[in-house]
Amino acid sequence: MTGAKLVIEQLLEEKVTHVFGYPGGAVIPLYDALYDVTSLKHIRTTHEQHAVHAADGYARASGKVGVAIVTSGPGATNAVTGIATAYMDSVPLVVISGQVPRALIGRDSFQEIDITGVVTPITKHAMAISSADELAGAVSSAFRIATEGRKGPVLIDVPKDVFTELTTQKVIRRESHGMEMQTINYYQLNKVADAIAKAKRPLIYAGGGIIHAQASELLLNLAEKLDCPVVNSLMGLGSIDRTHELSVGLVGMHGSVAANLAMTQTDLIIAAGVRFSDRVIGKPKEFAPSAQVIHIDIDPTEFGKNIEEDYSLKLDIKTAFKCLLKRFDQMEHKIWRREIKRLSLVESSSDKSIEQYMRIIARNMGDAPVATDVGQHQMWTAQYYPFKRSRQWLTSGGLGTMGYGMGAILGAVIASDGPGVLITGDGSFRMNMPEMMTMKQHNLPVTVIMFNNKTLGMVRQWQALFQEKRYSETNLDDGIDMCAVIRSMGVQSHSVSTPEALETALKSPPTGPRFIEIHLDPNTGVYPIVPPGKAINEMLV
Repeated sequence: MTGAKLVIEQLLEEKVTHVFGYPGGAVIPLYDALYDVTSLKHIRTTHEQHAVHAADGYARASGKVGVAIVTSGPGATNAVTGIATAYMDSVPLVVISGQVPRALIGRDSFQEIDITGVVTPITKHAMAISSADELAGAVSSAFRIATEGRKGPVLIDVPKDVFTELTTQKVIRRESHGMEMQTINYYQLNKVADAIAKAKRPLIYAGGGIIHAQASELLLNLAEKLDCPVVNSLMGLGSIDRTHELSVGLVGMHGSVAANLAMTQTDLIIAAGVRFSDRVIGKPKEFAPSAQVIHIDIDPTEFGKNIEEDYSLKLDIKTAFKCLLKRFDQMEHKIWRREIKRLSLVESSSDKSIEQYMRIIARNMGDAPVATDVGQHQMWTAQYYPFKRSRQWLTSGGLGTMGYGMGAILGAVIASDGPGVLITGDGSFRMNMPEMMTMKQHNLPVTVIMFNNKTLGMVRQWQALFQEKRYSETNLDDGIDMCAVIRSMGVQSHSVSTPEALETALKSPPTGPRFIEIHLDPNTGVYPIVPPGKAINEMLV
């Protein structure tokens, strides 16, 4: 068979049902091999970046590996931001890029670029293929690498003539990916258990690694057994039901008052699947000054990277939580929980209508996947949306990619085979608006809710607070009627200015894509906010 046919057969062996991409000259043979395959659905986006974001959203929502196909040259470079986004958030992807024929490599040929060199720092592995005989093994290895240990993207770069080359290589039988042998350090584990038992004000800091490890149920079991409050990193939202009495919410630069002060007052942090990013720790020397820190992660390179830790456990989080659950009877921390409840009564100066909007969206959308772009709307969603489950929340946390959300929710609704919602801002929406056409083409039940304050809101807020209101290049008030633009695509659209009007616009379930614009005052801000260079308890509320 041809190399292209072998790639398709190996993808089917890996149980792939959907791929996202955009055709071009170097991948024509691969698309030709795909033409007659009905069991592998291809979704063509309007841009390669959004194809990779869609594969990313598919992976986050399903827990499977997302797959994208792009052509050589600009097709491959267009995919770079999507790959970097997935890398920073540990999302398992396999990206197949076309390359110029082997005889033309190194000659500055049309649409030639060394894409493996470009993406090496932002992938777990990047492979340059030189023979069709390598393809089955490369695809099989890519799925294994993407899912073992800390998850992430893998790129396979294939010259066009390798796709057309004949090979006698057979499909490689699918491996069981994702788990490696766990070596448990019981001496260290016992020390950790002793520290937990002695703590008076323990706090679980839950990150995205819990979701990747499918350990949300165990997190809840551990929190309830230890009677221990839970704060979340941005990527960890959804790992515990936000309405649960032990859930304190988002911690960090735009974290809740209760979460940030709890992190400052705790005497023991059980951190699981987190990076201790700069947006959470603020001033490293003033972070959790009275706390011992237990850090559980599958990736040992995270240990001690940003803060000093007392105990480090290199374990799959599921394994670690199971071991800890066996070591404790029911505990009680009533006084500590009462203090956190008191802290949660402190209100921020945020516009109260924002929380109303979020509650209305949640009430009407149920547990449908929720994607955001990046900016004020992202932080409002993180602060106020009552996430019920893991894999419900999709956002770009590490890279902060404006334009991420449209592709992500596209992939998520295909993975979940149900409705989804994108919460975005007018700045981000300008970066991914064409994907509304993809939504329309496939009649996907996506509700796009755009907060329109006619400005780059987060940048403008920083200019107001820290740059003496010098609003340089953040005004987006150009008179464009977004609803009219979307209606021209054949998509239902509404423009609202009150929570009551939003409730009316959402009253019927979506049968296809729909667009709702919410008008906001440009001075509407995100609070709390931790100013640059300050500790996380030094919030502007």
